[in-house]
Amino acid sequence: MELLRDRSQEFEAAGVRVFGISRDSPWTHISWAQALGLNFPLLSDWNADAVHAFDVAREFRGFADVAERSAFLVDEDGTVRGAWQYDTSEVPDFNALLAAAQAS
Repeated sequence: MELLRDRSQEFEAAGVRVFGISRDSPWTHISWAQALGLNFPLLSDWNADAVHAFDVAREFRGFADVAERSAFLVDEDGTVRGAWQYDTSEVPDFNALLAAAQAS
């Protein structure tokens, strides 16, 4: 999240609105945003609607519907223009994401 925060201006310059989304509660997101000094909104997928819509649900340590670490480039019409998935230990390649955003 901090890397995305630090590069958010580059994404904005490419015409991308950055959002973070997780299954955590909205209250947890407030704490994360404050603790990390995030400059983009965090959205709560409390009911796992987005996890299922983007087909990234998995089981993790006995918990169902945990999201795979992923990134999506969605245009203004709601069309997914790019999708990336990462192992839990991986950090997203923000250069690749930014290049895809600039190419759209």
